[in-house]
Amino acid sequence: MKPLVAALALSLLAPAASAEPLARELFGAARTPSHQQPTPIGSYARGCAAGLQAMPESGPTWQMMRLSRNRFYGQPVMLGFLQDLSRFAASLPGWRGLYLGDISQPRGGPMTGGHASHQIGLDADIWMLPATRLNLSAAEREKISSIPIRTADQTRINGNWTPQHMALMKAAASDPRVERVFVAAAAKIAMCNAAPRGDRAWLQKIRPIYGHETHFHVRLACPPGATYCERQSPTVAELSKGGDGCDETLNWWVTTYLEELRNPPRRPATPGPAPKTAKTFVMSDLPSACLNVLASR
Repeated sequence: MKPLVAALALSLLAPAASAEPLARELFGAARTPSHQQPTPIGSYARGCAAGLQAMPESGPTWQMMRLSRNRFYGQPVMLGFLQDLSRFAASLPGWRGLYLGDISQPRGGPMTGGHASHQIGLDADIWMLPATRLNLSAAEREKISSIPIRTADQTRINGNWTPQHMALMKAAASDPRVERVFVAAAAKIAMCNAAPRGDRAWLQKIRPIYGHETHFHVRLACPPGATYCERQSPTVAELSKGGDGCDETLNWWVTTYLEELRNPPRRPATPGPAPKTAKTFVMSDLPSACLNVLASR
């Protein structure tokens, strides 16, 4: 019996949840996609993916980075989006295309480390480092690093930020396939300050989040007909069909949220078990169809 199948069988036969293997270990062990129709299953942070396709390691306007991680698999719509955006990037001064980070594991699911989402093949990380060479070797792609575009205190952009970065994120956020674009709060503030009146609707999709200073994270909407895919919950601004997100909420990220990250307040312990996360999910925490994804050849 293959190790992955044996582990899956163990998870099905386990007498108690505590004895089940972690879902991230099972999905992390899968080295190839399932032979199924491409299907996102569940939510971005609690799901898996059938029939994912590999993004070519190199193309005329892109290169996948950190190949050893084996996280360059996505839904067909994601691969098409990344190739389209890379062609736009190649039209920008100083850019020949994109350096692409993680998309998903071969069968999606919780990752062995580094991400809470990226589980259904509809999330991808794009490096802030301009792609000036597209002939990097596999070894170089393991060593080279991206660049931060905000100051160490997280409140302002630094000298690495350029109009090309804003143009790239505007192009991503303006694409109807895109649900959201996550980036450091300092970058969102800079774009809010620079965007002209009458051309600001795309800013609503740009969302501030910590840990996104060396890359931005693009999340695509569930493709048409993807009945097993759970759509991102809309925000108040989206429901009201207005707003650009350049309001007091954005300032809160810098004045309050980031300060709490640097100096966490003391809070009383919450009674009961800790909430489940991508690190602790077992198969019974995921949609039942994910069992078929793992079991598929």
